Amino acid sequence: MIGRIPVLDVQPRVDCGRRPVKAVPGETFQVSATVFREGAEAVGANVVLRDPGGRSGPWTPMRELAPGTDRWGADVTPESEGRWTYAVEAWGDPVASWRRVAQIKIPAGADTELTLSEGADLLRQAASGVPKSGGKDTVLAAAATLADTTLPGAARLAAALTPEVRGILERHPLRELLSCSRPMPLLVERERALFGSWYELFPRSEGAVVRPGAPPVSGTLRTAAERLPAVADMGFDVVYLPPIHPIGTAFRKGPGGAPSARSEDVGSPWAIGSPDGGHDAIHPDLGTLDDFDAFVATAAELGLEVALDFALQCSPDHPWVKTHPEWFTRRADGTIAYAENPPKKYQDIYPISFEQDFRGLVTETLRILRHWMAHGVRIFRVDNPHTKPVVFWEKVIAEINRTDPDVIFLAEAFTRPAMMHTLAQIGFQQSYTYFTWRNTKWELTEYLTELTGEAAAAMRPNFFVNTPDILHAYLQHGGRAAFETRAVLASTLSPTWGVYAGYELCENAPAAPGSEEYLDSEKYQLRPRDWAGADAAGASITPLITTLNALRRRHPALRRLRDLHFHRTDNDHILAYSKRTRTPHADLVLIVVNLDPHHTHEATVSLDMEQLKGYGLSPAQEGGAEPFPVRDELTGETYYWGRDNYVRLEPGRADAYASSAHILALRPSSQTGGSPNHERQ
Repeated sequence: MIGRIPVLDVQPRVDCGRRPVKAVPGETFQVSATVFREGAEAVGANVVLRDPGGRSGPWTPMRELAPGTDRWGADVTPESEGRWTYAVEAWGDPVASWRRVAQIKIPAGADTELTLSEGADLLRQAASGVPKSGGKDTVLAAAATLADTTLPGAARLAAALTPEVRGILERHPLRELLSCSRPMPLLVERERALFGSWYELFPRSEGAVVRPGAPPVSGTLRTAAERLPAVADMGFDVVYLPPIHPIGTAFRKGPGGAPSARSEDVGSPWAIGSPDGGHDAIHPDLGTLDDFDAFVATAAELGLEVALDFALQCSPDHPWVKTHPEWFTRRADGTIAYAENPPKKYQDIYPISFEQDFRGLVTETLRILRHWMAHGVRIFRVDNPHTKPVVFWEKVIAEINRTDPDVIFLAEAFTRPAMMHTLAQIGFQQSYTYFTWRNTKWELTEYLTELTGEAAAAMRPNFFVNTPDILHAYLQHGGRAAFETRAVLASTLSPTWGVYAGYELCENAPAAPGSEEYLDSEKYQLRPRDWAGADAAGASITPLITTLNALRRRHPALRRLRDLHFHRTDNDHILAYSKRTRTPHADLVLIVVNLDPHHTHEATVSLDMEQLKGYGLSPAQEGGAEPFPVRDELTGETYYWGRDNYVRLEPGRADAYASSAHILALRPSSQTGGSPNHERQ
């Protein structure tokens, strides 16, 4: 039912308000609504934010976003984790209505005494709702002046129009005909749900020994732990492990996914299950559960969280095949259907059927997840969730987060938009995206505008620059500059990004022309790398990755998703954008990137100066009349920018990393000697 003062189309909302909007503590987002009333009477509106205990937060006044649109908005910031709500209140504003009429009538000498008398009455009513410390006496004094017939009408009116009185009544308005929208759910999760840097590695490759003519020797969880200090030194927050469970031998794939394997071939970790166990077991070559606990403990000491792959599928050797035959689909010839993505066939993997024992599968999935949670895992990267019923994940995630709200699920779903958005709405805290395939200025602008707009209410992107399955042509043919460019884009466009091991070495050899698979794919074989040798030879972009992760921690703007703005450039190879935040600290970063890894490009970057207001610049600087200093966080150099700025970006320069990009921190002229946001790298 519509209220006396209509409050319509409250945003953001997810699934018509049936599911919660998502945020993290300290994350600011805008609440907006359409608010209006009959006639020409004035209205006002505010947001009511209620914490998990039902307590109302600070009163947040709304403003009309554009005159004449009836669209009102205000920024709100939840400060703690839990289930919040927000609603929009609207009311008739008799003081504002009187003020508008009085400013017409009094100068015209029309109904002067009656109009001023009405104003005095309204201000006295308004003063009753203003606390003593909030300016009550000031409002009463203005009311007394309005009623003072010994003064000229213009002087009496002026007393009610002072900025001080207006400010007090904006904070403590006289409200009538109060109407309220229904409360919208808001889920505030821990910061890692929004912000983090991920590093993917295969434990079996770390410390592995591969010699011609000799059987390969797998690395272990203990040898993989030796890699963790280097991962932490690069500034990563999460180390992600593909499945660490026993691997089946039936129909095992050989190197490069060959249909048959030799006895020494290690197979795919996603072909889960053997006589040694299933999803709750560890591959004997990797070690024991004690070794896993030691790995998690070492990671924690270094400030790293461990994310574990959860792939709900199994090899033909998995114990489930015998104990739960109803969990699989039988074909007409009586065989169990294996996984296919035509023309690809995965005979070593059986998908799960949910039609015969849905409840049993939910129970078993919860048991497995809680098993690994008990061993320190609080993040799960879920493999191919879009090939399972959405309602299954809704039940599983809701049950886990009911008791353990800090557990995070990442959806590895490269699929249709409707499925990706729905998985986010029903509980997945993060999602893989199409970022890997968005490489041009137009593609990036369009896609990021989508992700940071309405989609941001539920879907949080994780920008992996590569995966064991995806080596994009841009990286195959772009050389080192391509790897640098994509790292800059991923780490500054999205608050969460990730790399698969080997990215820092610029590994770019495909399995075949036109393929996105890696040559010598680590999915099917051990792949030890000479990390120290690469660093010593200068063949690694580790210094750039380390710098990018340090900048993300230093700049609050890079830890947020919604406040992204693209700026105009006159060259289609040059992309310019800014990230900003006002809470808890005002921060604005300008990023300019040459998207062409092969050629130098020049451009004029024309800034939308409105985006720079409120960040410490002078009025002349905000208006574009005077230049302001910006510091390139990649080089330490200071430039003076204004409304229009010339840039020249030369990719692949040997004397500088990321020479194809600027990451510029705003430096108001009032700053002297720099600040923590402007330390030299």
